[in-house]
Amino acid sequence: MATCYMRKNLITLILAGVLTEALSRNVMAQECGCDSGLCCSQYGYCGTSDAYCGAGCQEGHCYTTNGVSVPDIVTDEFFNGLLDQADSNCAGKYFYSRDAFLEAHNSYSEFGGDNSVDDSKREIAALFANVAHEIAQLCYIEEINGASQDYCDWSNTQYPCNPNEKYYGRGPLQPSWNYNIYRAAGNDIGFDGINQPDTVATDPVISFKTALWFWMTLHSILGLGFRSSI
Repeated sequence: MATCYMRKNLITLILAGVLTEALSRNVMAQECGCDSGLCCSQYGYCGTSDAYCGAGCQEGHCYTTNGVSVPDIVTDEFFNGLLDQADSNCAGKYFYSRDAFLEAHNSYSEFGGDNSVDDSKREIAALFANVAHEIAQLCYIEEINGASQDYCDWSNTQYPCNPNEKYYGRGPLQPSWNYNIYRAAGNDIGFDGINQPDTVATDPVISFKTALWFWMTLHSILGLGFRSSI
């Protein structure tokens, strides 16, 4: 009798251990933290299909609001085709990357989500065409001679300047002024643009976030339904 009781206790302990381990794996999976290239689904699991990257996707390369996969459009070939046009001595050549752009896009999944797949492709192409024009095929990080320019509206009491900082153009679209990208975008993205504007020139993800913020915000202000150009 005692032997039978001990055996049942042993089985119970083993089952409890197996269940605990299974639950632990389940909790870990639901916390996500997926590897690069994977999406975190609405239920907290990692994968690459519609179930993971579609509706409810929490992080990773989530599909846009119209179901388009931006990574499928902004491929390595697409991005590097632009980057390779920059001279080897260009600072941007070693700063901008596809991974940084895609990580920034996670915060602006509505970008590339207009109407049809073709509309999405046109919007993405339009953004990168503007980027190529502004910074010469991803060559520049900062505006040429920008430090010599006074891009501070000293009369703007809502967004006061830091007298020790400069608010010239930085990043893929080079927007400037204290009240524009550095305070408004900084507040939305989550960095101190007024006191640390150089963040846009030192953090490639934030750099691309400012470009996407500027693109989306400008078109929202202008009331443009299709964001084909600036």
